[in-house]
Amino acid sequence: MATICWIDAAAATEWCYHSVCIRTYDTGTYLGRVEVSVTNTDRPHRISARVWTTSGWSANTKAEDVAAFRTYRDQAYPQRHFPAGTRLCAEGFRGGASVGLPCVTLTS
Repeated sequence: MATICWIDAAAATEWCYHSVCIRTYDTGTYLGRVEVSVTNTDRPHRISARVWTTSGWSANTKAEDVAAFRTYRDQAYPQRHFPAGTRLCAEGFRGGASVGLPCVTLTS
């Protein structure tokens, strides 16, 4: 089971935990686009991610075969407002194993 890193956020930026990062391009409680990145190791792997909120929205990103020392990136598009206090999380998977689970709390 992955350890979760909780962060409070009011502005668009990037939050990382282990090999996984979440980047938002909006501020406050609106999420239009969320980018997830997963850093790969010294061997090729199949990488994917799952993005979700505690208010019920979720999306799986595409699975992609990534070369050694590359970073996987994909986007999810919630395109909605969430209640303040909603948590946004992304779990990255490398070769089927969880490699990070950053979460951020949306604030107005």
